[in-house]
Amino acid sequence: MKVNHSVKRALPNFFTFGSMMCGFLSVVYAVHQRFELAAWLIIIAAVADALDGIMARLTKTTSQFGVELDSICDVVSFGLAPAFVLLAYNAPSPNDLLGASPILIGAVLLYLFAGGFRLARFNAELQGFGKEHFKGLPIPSAAITIASFLLFVQDSPVFTSEKILTVSIVLALGLAYLMASKIKYDTLPKPSKSGLKENPFTVILLLISIAAAVATNGRALFYIFLFFILYGILRAVLKFFKKFSK
Repeated sequence: MKVNHSVKRALPNFFTFGSMMCGFLSVVYAVHQRFELAAWLIIIAAVADALDGIMARLTKTTSQFGVELDSICDVVSFGLAPAFVLLAYNAPSPNDLLGASPILIGAVLLYLFAGGFRLARFNAELQGFGKEHFKGLPIPSAAITIASFLLFVQDSPVFTSEKILTVSIVLALGLAYLMASKIKYDTLPKPSKSGLKENPFTVILLLISIAAAVATNGRALFYIFLFFILYGILRAVLKFFKKFSK
């Protein structure tokens, strides 16, 4: 049975808007101090964001419109939502968000600005719809790092409010820099036989990561994404020294 072309075109957008909805709800739950759920909604938004690209390729409906719509939704789900949730988590009370550390407020704003810059640069430099790597840390990865950090510190006796604030500031500033940087990060394998055969190690690592995240109720995600981030930095550093050692 043939699927109507308009339905095929709308299917990826369904996941795109689903991602935006999760970002919006994350902010709503953060206002009500439901931080664990707010963090999970950001992670679910990232899953929906990945699925919209997969569906667009499977239905062969990739378009410039889809790219632009995806970026607008990403600003909400992976820019505004994690910045707000991180700020609300460190605020003295739900009714006093501006009472949070001025340094943290500046840090989350820089995170939001860098996320918008990262998306605009991606769209401006996009040639075709296939890519082997990203220039700068992808904004969904940055958002998951923040969300998984909040899951990681939930009910932790080790992390005091002062430590959480310090890490939050460092995290927001570090992720902002990485998004605006030109450090290369690998894309996910394409959902095809050739894509899976070309990246067997990445596929195995992805499956192990998903299993670890499920087994630890999401808390292992923080370690997984820290590894992903540090791997990109280490590779860039080694490439830099290799270039100047010739």
